[in-house]
Amino acid sequence: MRQYLTAMALTGLFATTQAAADSPVVVELFTSQGCSSCPPADAYLHELAKRDDVIALALHVDYWDYIGWKDVFASPQFTARQHAYATASAATMVYTPQMIINGQEQVIGSRPIQVMAAIEAQRAKSTPIDLSVTRDGGHVEINANANGGGDYVVQLVRYTPEQTVDVRRGENAGHQFSYAHIVNSWDVIGRWDGIAALNIRATAAGDDPVVVIVQQASNGPIVGAAELR
Repeated sequence: MRQYLTAMALTGLFATTQAAADSPVVVELFTSQGCSSCPPADAYLHELAKRDDVIALALHVDYWDYIGWKDVFASPQFTARQHAYATASAATMVYTPQMIINGQEQVIGSRPIQVMAAIEAQRAKSTPIDLSVTRDGGHVEINANANGGGDYVVQLVRYTPEQTVDVRRGENAGHQFSYAHIVNSWDVIGRWDGIAALNIRATAAGDDPVVVIVQQASNGPIVGAAELR
């Protein structure tokens, strides 16, 4: 496991529908091609990506780029998201490979037994919202209802299903790795109070899968998710 101090520590399918009657569990893997501890977690994400009850997402961070290899999928946006989770949980550092389960449980991504225990714990919880997502050409229709109010962020995520990379420098130099469900965009498309019904039509051009995530504001728990592959 590779650790990185946070700033806080330093300063103190046309007309296809996915419904969330039993919302899948969202697993976010924070990883880096420059981290020697990450390949086992990257490989494990392939297995999680095959499950219908899990939405597996790889977010490549950029803070290990300085040690010899620039991760070709890395984005400072994903680094910022990981730091925001750290702030929300009062953690003093971030690390790779880290998996965050439904925005709530944090697990070392190369420990499958712990990851599965966290997934099962989240699956046992009731889903507080009813969410459906329908694809209509280059758009998606998002509809949701909640049991009571809240402060929710509606997010649209696109990912590349799989890609292979030859790492030529850094800690993993000379190795070829296959990466699964590589996030290439993560956009906030709405804010919702959980009282009125949610109805959003969003652009989702291209063939990449679509994931919609409804999450409590400030990187709180994920309360609903749906995926169209």
